[in-house]
Amino acid sequence: MYFPYLRGKQFELIALREINDLMAKNATKISPIIEPVKNSSTFKRALSDFKAKNINFNIIINPEYGDLVNATREILGLLHSTLNGYQNYQLAIIVKESTKHDKLLDLIKESQIVAGGITLIHHHAIDTIDKVVAEYEALFPVSNNVIDFNGTNRRYYRNFDPKTVVGLDDPFEAQAKNSDYVGIEDSSFSEEHLFYVNDGFKGFSDFLTIGDVYSESGMLPYAVAIHLSYVDNKKIRIKHFVSDTNDDRTDIAGKFAEALKKLVTWCKAHGKNSQAIEEFYDLYQKGHFPGLGSIKKLSIMNHIELVLTLI
Repeated sequence: MYFPYLRGKQFELIALREINDLMAKNATKISPIIEPVKNSSTFKRALSDFKAKNINFNIIINPEYGDLVNATREILGLLHSTLNGYQNYQLAIIVKESTKHDKLLDLIKESQIVAGGITLIHHHAIDTIDKVVAEYEALFPVSNNVIDFNGTNRRYYRNFDPKTVVGLDDPFEAQAKNSDYVGIEDSSFSEEHLFYVNDGFKGFSDFLTIGDVYSESGMLPYAVAIHLSYVDNKKIRIKHFVSDTNDDRTDIAGKFAEALKKLVTWCKAHGKNSQAIEEFYDLYQKGHFPGLGSIKKLSIMNHIELVLTLI
């Protein structure tokens, strides 16, 4: 099962909404993890769409980024009012040494919220984990233990029922600037889809083609880069299509056209297709620049569709 890990920024949520029919058709294969960063209408619409399509998902109630840090009560209230009794989802909790579990447990009890279970996201290994799990189990079943293999040792997962274990990795080789992808046309990504079942895990998780970074920066880039997931010899790799005129921040639409032409040429030459690639083709034919956020949206959609074809 695939657990794509997304921060709830606007175009990340729109990506999930635009691919929700595909997710609904593959309901046993996918359960997105969303770390909400803003109490926005887009977030509420995404929740409503998940409910309408009966899609399972995970909402982090103690986010580390954005406007909803330390706003667990507000998030629980939003879930209660928007989902209105829907239970096919998990309340997700980030587990670190500093996590105040007593406070979170009190807020969950106070909210009288209904949910299908709990997802614990283990960014750190903690000695009292058995006690923590038992306390959450008293409220809802702990359905998923998402183990961040960058923050814990790989043996930490042995603390949990293998039927609940999800391995979290960040295999995207992010560069500091889009222009840094010049000369890096292709990079490896992951082959977890090939091994998670044999490892005895419930599923696997990653940060898609974004990486484990969070930024509210709105500065225009010198270069436009489109990251496109594809399969090579059963392994997931990423193509990086980068603009050519990268000396200044002017003419972003022209930079997008340069990168898009490379993507279209490569996809046609290699017979690649997906819902997102079809949209890239349409943008190319129309000569339209949809905005930088839409580029990320389409990259996310393509990655999710690709993974769903592999598991």
